[in-house]
Amino acid sequence: MTKERKNERHYSLSALNGLVRKAISECLPDEYWVEAELSECHEHSGHCYMELIEKADDAATPIARASVKCWRSTWQIAGPHFLRVTGQPLSAGMKVLLRVYAQFHEAFGFSWIVSDIDPTYTLGDMARRRQEIIAQLKSEGVFDMQRELVLPLFAQRIAVVSAATAAGYGDFCHQLANNDYGFRFDVTLFPAVMQGEQVEQSIISALNSIYDDATSFDVVVIIRGGGATADLSGFDTLALAENVAQFPLPIITGIGHERDESVIDMVSFQCVKTPTAAAALLIDHLATTLSRINDAETRLNTAVSTLLAEQSLRLSRLAMTLPALVARNLSEARQRLAIVSTRLPAAAELLFTTQRHRLGQIEMQLKSIDPAVLLKRGYSITTHNGRIVRQPSDVATGDLLETRLADGVIRSEVV
Repeated sequence: MTKERKNERHYSLSALNGLVRKAISECLPDEYWVEAELSECHEHSGHCYMELIEKADDAATPIARASVKCWRSTWQIAGPHFLRVTGQPLSAGMKVLLRVYAQFHEAFGFSWIVSDIDPTYTLGDMARRRQEIIAQLKSEGVFDMQRELVLPLFAQRIAVVSAATAAGYGDFCHQLANNDYGFRFDVTLFPAVMQGEQVEQSIISALNSIYDDATSFDVVVIIRGGGATADLSGFDTLALAENVAQFPLPIITGIGHERDESVIDMVSFQCVKTPTAAAALLIDHLATTLSRINDAETRLNTAVSTLLAEQSLRLSRLAMTLPALVARNLSEARQRLAIVSTRLPAAAELLFTTQRHRLGQIEMQLKSIDPAVLLKRGYSITTHNGRIVRQPSDVATGDLLETRLADGVIRSEVV
């Protein structure tokens, strides 16, 4: 309804909005595929309400923004299909490709209405971002660091990162506590948010707490339940992957999903599909250690038994041969003694003869140097105070000397 006032036409709000609706329907009659990033996404009464933004390549500030609605009739089909293809529900931060058409309602204003969602576009963007993170980790040289670690033989002190009320954590603990071998495990929980936007910082905070007391643990287990129906985007971030890759203890991931590995699965020491599989891995590892101990015990017992048997056999052989060996040695000793007995008199006589001849030679030598013999040959011996005078310097003027000859003694004084 229009009215004229002072030659100017004016409109009621509904009429003006009706013009806008008509203009939009005439100018934008088609459906359009739009690329954007989700900044908000939530369901209400079966409908899905989204906020789309576009950011410049060199800035984080949005250069465009729009509200988007996906009505129940479309969302009941598009939402589950998106989840099946990507393994994740639509959530903030995702790049999306939506087919939309313009709609303007006189009472509710303008909106873009979603008629279809292409999950392969989001899946491709997720894969691209994942590959960028993997390339970054490899360029930093940390991608394979976890696999260079060794899981201790007795890995029983376990630090668990999980939501305290998660069914997966309960399954994990139950599996460990009721193992067939009766092994005992010491499990310490470090609570963390395991889905949504807080996953990254929450898990990093838990890992930091474990790091502060790292000597108290043998292994870290990051687990959650829920399969492919929960939000896993928080496990595909660079910061979380760097923390996991460089952690000093082996990290086992049991995130519980059916799609391709997350980035932290790729950089962890070992990944499994479910929390119960993580528990089974630890039980099997300890069972392998027990088997190695049992094998070593068996080999040791066998080696000792073999050695004892060999030594017993050797002793038996010695016991059998010892009497004959002793008898033979005694016989040989008696033979040697008999031979020595027959040779002893001749050897003693030869020894005595040799010694008598030697004594005769010594006696002749002593006689040849006897002073009495020398004196008879015309030699004399001069002494002073009982000492033999060998040279003039041995005496002084006035000394009394004795000169012994063969027939007497001459006394004289040095002048």
